[in-house]
Amino acid sequence: MKILKGLWIGFWSGLILGLLLKWMQAVTGVRNYELLLNVDFIPLVNQVNWSELTEFVFHLIISLVIGIVYVYIAKRRNYTFGQLTIISLVLTLPTYILFFPLAILAVEADVPEPTDMGAFLYWILAHLTYALLLPILCKTFERKNAASH
Repeated sequence: MKILKGLWIGFWSGLILGLLLKWMQAVTGVRNYELLLNVDFIPLVNQVNWSELTEFVFHLIISLVIGIVYVYIAKRRNYTFGQLTIISLVLTLPTYILFFPLAILAVEADVPEPTDMGAFLYWILAHLTYALLLPILCKTFERKNAASH
């Protein structure tokens, strides 16, 4: 059940993060969605010209793993919503910082420069949204399951 819950939470939070960054890119022109999906710096993986959908699936796989880890931690004891939120913010902390190495490592992708603080702010806001979705979806899943039993 923990794995299923983690997959559900990881899928929906990852989907919303991706769509939010895609929307932000359409509105602002800041190419953080491209940064999120970019895999051109990964050996062997960069040998294929992947479709946007496939690159999005790569992103979702990472989110599924985060969702499973989050649920595993969240289920260790009966945490309050506030505690679950702090756990989520700490767990996702590396995603905020990933902006810099991803921007530096990009080979051919048209992504923001690592010095673009506006792009970094959008990245942080989108990933904070992701982090806040984890406890919200966790509690939503629990209510949904409680109602069905």
